[in-house]
Amino acid sequence: MRKMIEQQFMNVFGSESHASTQYLHFARQADKEGFPNTAHVFRAIAYSKKVQANNHYAELRHLEGRFMVNCRVTFGFGDTRKNVELAMAEEEFVITDVYPVYIEIAKFQGEKEAEKSFTWAYLVKRIHKKLFARVKEVIDGNTDIEFGPIQVCTVCGYTRKGDTPNKCPVCKASKEYFIAFP
Repeated sequence: MRKMIEQQFMNVFGSESHASTQYLHFARQADKEGFPNTAHVFRAIAYSKKVQANNHYAELRHLEGRFMVNCRVTFGFGDTRKNVELAMAEEEFVITDVYPVYIEIAKFQGEKEAEKSFTWAYLVKRIHKKLFARVKEVIDGNTDIEFGPIQVCTVCGYTRKGDTPNKCPVCKASKEYFIAFP
């Protein structure tokens, strides 16, 4: 694996790990403020980010030694409305500035596994951004979003509301690889 790709994997592992943990904090804040369904969305997406972080980390198992992780992520504290805005900013940043570039570099360098991992994450981020945009619309009206179960693919992190699909549209995993956040 090329050094640039290794560094990119380290960077996105750090950012996805950070975001997963931060979204769990945001979920607790939403619960405190009486937005349990918004908390539910944060928890499901936090799990999805954990899946993506683990995918990136798995590609680095060949490394030995110490490395610095340089990840740019949103960071902040606030009420649930502010936290949703922070999450939207995080998703927008990786959709526009990170994953498209990383995908192109992986293609250029012939790193097929990196291209796959970065592409899966990119496609899932676009879904997360839409979910957070919907949450923001509702929460700005001082009500909680109405959600049924949220399904998350344990292979790529694909996230959707509603029933489990027969096959993941991102990674093609069968429905057995989904977990529900009721």
